[in-house]
Amino acid sequence: MHSSQEKFMSVNVNTVTGVVEFPVYFMRGGTSTGLVIWEGVAPQTKALREELLRLIMGSPLSGSILNNNQLNGLGRGTPTTNKVFFVAVAEQSDQRVKLVSTLAQLSSDHADIDWSVNCGNMSSAIPLWAFDHGLLPQVDNPELEIFNTNTEVATLARLHYSKASGFALTEIPGIHGRYPSVDLFLQNPVGAKTGLLLPTGKPKETIHGIDVTCVDVAVPMVIIKAEDVGMVGDEAPSELNNNAQLKQQLRDVWVEAGLRMGLKNKQGLPMTVEELQRSETIPKICFISKPKHPEANIAVRYFTPQKAHASMAVTGGCCLASACLIEGSVAAEVADGIQTVAQADGTHATQIRIDNPAGILEAVILHQDSTNGLVNITGAAYKRSAQILLKGWVPLIGASAELCAELAKIRH
Repeated sequence: MHSSQEKFMSVNVNTVTGVVEFPVYFMRGGTSTGLVIWEGVAPQTKALREELLRLIMGSPLSGSILNNNQLNGLGRGTPTTNKVFFVAVAEQSDQRVKLVSTLAQLSSDHADIDWSVNCGNMSSAIPLWAFDHGLLPQVDNPELEIFNTNTEVATLARLHYSKASGFALTEIPGIHGRYPSVDLFLQNPVGAKTGLLLPTGKPKETIHGIDVTCVDVAVPMVIIKAEDVGMVGDEAPSELNNNAQLKQQLRDVWVEAGLRMGLKNKQGLPMTVEELQRSETIPKICFISKPKHPEANIAVRYFTPQKAHASMAVTGGCCLASACLIEGSVAAEVADGIQTVAQADGTHATQIRIDNPAGILEAVILHQDSTNGLVNITGAAYKRSAQILLKGWVPLIGASAELCAELAKIRH
């Protein structure tokens, strides 16, 4: 294993143009795309770090630009393609690797950057990034721990690799082709943002005349039935995104739910109505229905919350799967055919198969016998694939003098 920081790419200055060039890994993790950046080359000042991300991804440098297509950056116009992970090495030895990740969620049409949540899909890119840098132990199926600073949740990751045969490849819903397989295990994911499984204290309540369940496992989410918002449950994401009436109805629900859940902004203060209305990340919201696929337990249409997701985020999938185990919840009323297997250590493993626009997402929820009638969830697991799309340097055309000076200090 390497120990020198020389294995990481550094900031360059083009000798012909004088333009600062910043090193990035452009990657796909699950059904998300974005960047993985080594923390050692990133500006420490938040304002400069955010300027850097907007330049690279093609988001507005300030204010908003309606229908911005991000042709001047690496973003692709949707929340699932506007993710950036900063990753630091916390511990590295021949037996153990621990990384620390921090996610920035950008938007295509406004300059705000959300630092409040993790991304389960994009997290699956981090083990492949670590492998490409020689950080992982030279063993078959190396494992590492990823501690996420946004949610303070630890994930155990396993990269399926053999010294004899190379990467084990897998195909997941929403991605054509087979790519390196990654298993991820969320450890103690309950209460990622609120500290509670049921942030409002109720398995079901009514908001604007609609029965909802508010759950916080890996990410805070609001769950409703498709029929309660006039939907069947098999609508295409494009149809949902073009339904202004539905999106306004969902916004009204998630805003009130966010207030009841006590969600907080990046300053640690309760989110306002205006902040919740504009939020790109929390709370997520979905509507569910009986699955038409014979192998599924539940069907879902998931929102980020501003846009309908093309598939199903794995953090949201783990949250919905957990909600299926909560007696009296909206999800438990809809889910069918769930099977639980007892484990040797006394815990239980329940697999939930979630039918979504891209196929079926499988999540395994680890839990213990319920206490006080509430399930005790200890972990969640899922399988993804990952891919390095490109690695190299992005010229920072239009970077401020302050950002260039900061990067020059890091370079030297």
